Amino acid sequence: MNCRTGKGFRSLPALPPHGPGPARAAEAPSVPAPSPAPEADGTPPPPDRGAKIDRVDPSVTPSYAQRRSRSGTGPGPPRPPDPAPPPARRVPPISTSTAASDSTGHQGDTGHPGDADHSADTDRSADTTGPTGRRRFLTYLLAAPTLTVAARLGLDAAAPASAQAAVRAAEAARTAAAPAQLLGLPGIPDIIDLGDAMILAGLPTSHLLVLEITPAGRAALYLPRLEVGQGLTTAIAMLVAEELDARLTDVDVPLSDGRPELLFNQLTGGSNSVRSLYDPVRAAAAAARARLVTAAATRWNVPANSLRTADSAVLAPDGRSLGYGELAAAAAAVVVPAVPGKPKSPDQLRLVGRPTGRIDARDIVTGRVKYAGDLQIPSAVPTVVARPTTINGTLKSVDASVARTMPGVYAVVQIPSGVAVLAETFDQAIKARDALRTTWNPGPVANLSTGDIQARLRAAHAPFLLPPLLTEYLDGEFDFAFVNHAPMEVLTAVADVRPNRAELWFAAQSPIIAQQTIAAELGLPQSAVTVHVVRGGGSFGRRLFFDAALEAAQISKAAGRPVKLMWTRNDDMRHGRMRPASHHRIRATYGLGQVLTWEHRAATVKTDLGHGLGEALTGAGFNLSLAGLSLAQAFFLLTEKNPYNVGIPTQLLAELPLDVHTGSWRSVYSGMVRVADEIMMDELARRMGQDEVAFRRARLRDAAGQAVLDTVARAGGWGRPMPPGQAQGVGYHDENGGRVAYLVELDASDRANPRVTRAVAAADVGRAINPRGLEAQLTGALIDGISVILQAGNHIDNGAVREGSYADFLYARQRNTPPSVEIHILPPSGAPGGAGELGVPAASAAVANAYARATGTSPRSFPIHF
Repeated sequence: MNCRTGKGFRSLPALPPHGPGPARAAEAPSVPAPSPAPEADGTPPPPDRGAKIDRVDPSVTPSYAQRRSRSGTGPGPPRPPDPAPPPARRVPPISTSTAASDSTGHQGDTGHPGDADHSADTDRSADTTGPTGRRRFLTYLLAAPTLTVAARLGLDAAAPASAQAAVRAAEAARTAAAPAQLLGLPGIPDIIDLGDAMILAGLPTSHLLVLEITPAGRAALYLPRLEVGQGLTTAIAMLVAEELDARLTDVDVPLSDGRPELLFNQLTGGSNSVRSLYDPVRAAAAAARARLVTAAATRWNVPANSLRTADSAVLAPDGRSLGYGELAAAAAAVVVPAVPGKPKSPDQLRLVGRPTGRIDARDIVTGRVKYAGDLQIPSAVPTVVARPTTINGTLKSVDASVARTMPGVYAVVQIPSGVAVLAETFDQAIKARDALRTTWNPGPVANLSTGDIQARLRAAHAPFLLPPLLTEYLDGEFDFAFVNHAPMEVLTAVADVRPNRAELWFAAQSPIIAQQTIAAELGLPQSAVTVHVVRGGGSFGRRLFFDAALEAAQISKAAGRPVKLMWTRNDDMRHGRMRPASHHRIRATYGLGQVLTWEHRAATVKTDLGHGLGEALTGAGFNLSLAGLSLAQAFFLLTEKNPYNVGIPTQLLAELPLDVHTGSWRSVYSGMVRVADEIMMDELARRMGQDEVAFRRARLRDAAGQAVLDTVARAGGWGRPMPPGQAQGVGYHDENGGRVAYLVELDASDRANPRVTRAVAAADVGRAINPRGLEAQLTGALIDGISVILQAGNHIDNGAVREGSYADFLYARQRNTPPSVEIHILPPSGAPGGAGELGVPAASAAVANAYARATGTSPRSFPIHF
């Protein structure tokens, strides 16, 4: 691809409510540099080599939840205050209705332009899968040299989440009544799931999404989400290109800076980005196209409905054409479009749904993509931190006399989480850090190891009652270890903190909360802190937290200079976030060929969800305090469900409050809860004398799930003869508006080195925007499943994480991955569902079940080889 994500546009500052200001230079750098205070002669201040600072304050704890405010700028040479930034330019918006008309024949009944295959009067309605009601779109337009559109959904746009959830529940009840199996009760996610709640929370600010058409003819959708390798920018570019009838190579998707006015609408997580942005992005692009057509009709003095659009241009019947760049300024002045700006109907889609290569692929493989560690921010010096020997330990003493005399060292400063060393290069900083003489106070879990934590988890929930007297039952207990996120790109953040403002660059899944927290820590108003969102090299939930950015801000303030902080691999393995360890108890009762009850009790080390989700749920109308629920319990209730008819299902969550660093790991609770459920489904099927796939199929509550299971069983040749020591395994999962099943074949003839030799997956995610991207997501989920079931996990030894790098954190290597992987995407069945987290539980369960069948064992602790 010749188009590079975000190139040609500067990252936006916090936008005014109705969009950006004038056009940006076509070749501006994608990442703006800070504006350091000049010296007296106007030159930028040189790096200060003189600030070598030792401070010890053992009373300071490393938790950023305290959000301490500190006065002053810390040691180091003073810098002149920066001038106050000018107020944001606000242009009064011109609002026009582009909603479909009612039956009276008012504006909206006529068609509007399309691509070369559509006539001008084709009705292009919104995706009408399911009774979502009429969606009305109001566009806000800025009179500027560029056409800038912000899509606004009316309040009736709440219908998609609530109506589709109700349809799912009704369909589940209808299909469940057919088989001769006790009807299972629907769970909360059958009615409304976490994604629905996040969509509702973001609805009031969904109109603040900004699409810009520049005089150069490029379309830029400023994305209020984070790209971490999941292909989100490509999917969004495809939506824009589809609705604009633009060439995909003419679309850029730069990442928005932290925008506090978006409230709960800039959180990347929960497999929710495409689900929540699908309607607003299409609305903005369709509205922009209507204005471009109107501008062309005015210039040519022809009826607007005689024109069509294709290849980033408006075309006239006589062969004349005008590129979007030529029309941008005139289109920005359009008050009422002459044609309706409705998104395309499903039968008119030409790009969406077609397997497409990533728009940033060439730049990634050639090194042109810039991550936080690649940024050259003036005067920002390489920085690393010496950390405690145990989790959440505190500094007792430090002697930096040797370190600060080493070559290239600029400064040594203390922060709550350790001792930072600033130097000319990272190599010099690391060597000086290793030369520090430090002693540490033990952390709060220094007396605990893996076995102790597992024992506490087992005791965290009450035991089952006495065994049932009148029915047969099957019990199972399962342990899951801590698991590191281990993204390929280590955490890096750049910070420039000055007396009256701060500017940061890092990969942020929750930039608004980061901005608020860092501002409070620095004693600055939130408006004085700018967060530039930079793409990340993997996350899996890790970059929901901004530990590195907070530390970078603390160091920059203390040292009085910009810093580029890097966490080493050891830093993140031993002091970063992990999926919490958990213990599960499941009891299923059955009789007369039916499953009568299913009780699942999960106990986990407390999951830190303090990254903005709680505020989002409250914004969606979930009053957790009134309901007597913790945030974790609300998350659990909105995500965890049993998709089968298993009589009366019960799922309970207990949390063990240990002071360790935890966080959302890909699929969060489902990666453990649903894996244990699927293992039990296999064992229960065998106990009841039924085939494992047939047993599931008879109890799945909807036809779409049955179709997914049928597809994977057929494509994978379920039941085919396998040599001794080899077996097939299957797993199924339903979450975030999607369904997936995996079938794997595993060779355990060498019990110490089992290997998945083949994998087949089938998925129904509603409408897949980019099937190729979905295939990549499902393949990545497979590798995660192989890793955490067979070999990858974290041990705790007396309060310290044992694993320190990929050398001992045994994530799957190439030799562990199957040489044959098949992905089957089912035809579109509705609005887009989530995919980023969907595959992990099913893939993990398929690997566990294949291992059990291949070895004749019943594994209960994961990873198996730990």
